[in-house]
Amino acid sequence: MNQVQTDLPNPITPEFWVRPEAEIEADLAALRAVPLSFHPEPPVPVDIDFPEGPGSWVVTRHAQILEVSKQPEIFSSAAGVTVIDAPPEFNEFFGSMIAMDDPRHARLRKLVSAGFTPRMLAKLEDGVALQAQRIVDRIIDRGECDFVVDVAARLPLQIVCDLMGIPESQIEFVFEQTNIILGGGDPEYVPDQHDILTSLLLAGQGLSELMNDVAESKKGGDADDLTTILVNATVDGEQLTQAEIASFFILLVVAGNETTRNAIAWGLKYLTDNPDQKQLWLQDPDTVEHTAVEEIVRLASPVTYMRRTALTDTILDGQQIREGDKVSMFYLAANRDEELFDDPYTFDVRRDPNPHVGFGGPGPHFCLGAHLARREIRLMWRELLARVPDIEASGPPDLLLSSFIHGVKHLPATFTPA
Repeated sequence: MNQVQTDLPNPITPEFWVRPEAEIEADLAALRAVPLSFHPEPPVPVDIDFPEGPGSWVVTRHAQILEVSKQPEIFSSAAGVTVIDAPPEFNEFFGSMIAMDDPRHARLRKLVSAGFTPRMLAKLEDGVALQAQRIVDRIIDRGECDFVVDVAARLPLQIVCDLMGIPESQIEFVFEQTNIILGGGDPEYVPDQHDILTSLLLAGQGLSELMNDVAESKKGGDADDLTTILVNATVDGEQLTQAEIASFFILLVVAGNETTRNAIAWGLKYLTDNPDQKQLWLQDPDTVEHTAVEEIVRLASPVTYMRRTALTDTILDGQQIREGDKVSMFYLAANRDEELFDDPYTFDVRRDPNPHVGFGGPGPHFCLGAHLARREIRLMWRELLARVPDIEASGPPDLLLSSFIHGVKHLPATFTPA
């Protein structure tokens, strides 16, 4: 049995992530100071029929994460990507390709990659810029807003729905369900009439049914949205099943929406706290915006961690890992690794090189939507800095109670109305 490190802070628990920033950073530094540590899983709520897990190794150093990511034959994704062992009924809605190993993972990724070609992404750029313009249009005369709800959440949600051909009338529904899925442990997003488990399953079912309806309407069509491409695509004689398309949609709308919105939101916090860096970006936007986006992703690390499961006994950084052990890669901690980054806590919009793992480590599970996310963050901030250059956070971020997503639920902002 693995030795639990009771003398070290436990980043697996959601409560770890809603404390003052200085406390979090100090604890992450303490975790990086030891090779590996083993921690208990958070208690399962009494109204949820989840098994109590044995705990997980916590990986916080950059080099360790690269090693785990590059060895999918040893560190498997198929048992789940969060520490909690979800029951089998979750697989119907949440069994996406990020929770698969090759060859099945490779098959699905090859099929859905048709929607993420350079040509497809270049075509999306005008749409992203137009949506960013419309978002600023809606707030520009107000002088204040909830930056998450009114700005950061709007762009990626709209882009993903446009990409998949989701009707405009369903966008608010999609927004609500994705909040439930990734905010399942946060009381704000759990409807009063349901427990967490029921809320998650109902949200997954609702998104799956919506995607099934949209996919059915696209069969045999020649539209250029991603759903039409996926429904009618054949690769090596295979097509995606209806369930696979629905599962991919849930992955895309949850991961593509929630994580990008949090990067955009954290960007406002970092620029408010570092006005000199904001000034550098304003003075030379064409040069700075690309490195600035990478720096926002590095510090924000919207996906806090991903779990893998050891398929065999192995050694990681001198520590014995047993077959079946859970191994959780904390990207946010690694993106502050003092051994790799100079002044890792400094927000530097011109940081270069910047080998962060904000989109995951190298290997088969590197984020398929990374290029799209970069475009969305860059174009949203290009529009904001051009039209409301004095925008700043006017209060602290309201943090999501989650150890999986480094989320901001609300962030008040002020600016000079136009």
